[in-house]
Amino acid sequence: MTNNDILRRLRFVFDFSNAKMIKIFAKAGREVAVDDLINLLRKEEEEGYQACNDTTLCQFLDGLIIDKRGLKPGAEIPKPVSRLNNNMTFKKLRVALELREEDIISTLALADVQMSKSELSALFRNPEHKNFKECGDQILRNFIKGLSLKHRGV
Repeated sequence: MTNNDILRRLRFVFDFSNAKMIKIFAKAGREVAVDDLINLLRKEEEEGYQACNDTTLCQFLDGLIIDKRGLKPGAEIPKPVSRLNNNMTFKKLRVALELREEDIISTLALADVQMSKSELSALFRNPEHKNFKECGDQILRNFIKGLSLKHRGV
């Protein structure tokens, strides 16, 4: 799954307008012009497509966290990471939406994916931990599909 796919799917799930997405980016300290946003949302085969790098997606996800939960008093806007993987993306979505294990498991079940609490917790562990499990594209894709079914019924 590309970062552009994730951005497009999250826009659909939450029915964000261009203006709302620009505001979310701004909450993380990133200014994005409307034309640039439209190019990030294009599919690869479309003219004007612009690849969404890890830093850009990270800033969007951090902005989403700030938008949904706010900043803790005295906290600063987090610095974006230069390398983002599916585990980190999944974790940022979990934080933004304030989801507990049961919520995530039920969201995945909406997309016909069964996962135990121990399998799920392995995705959120430190990569150095012996029980860490890498989050594959299919798990992240199905989680976002479950969010779509939950929030939009589609």
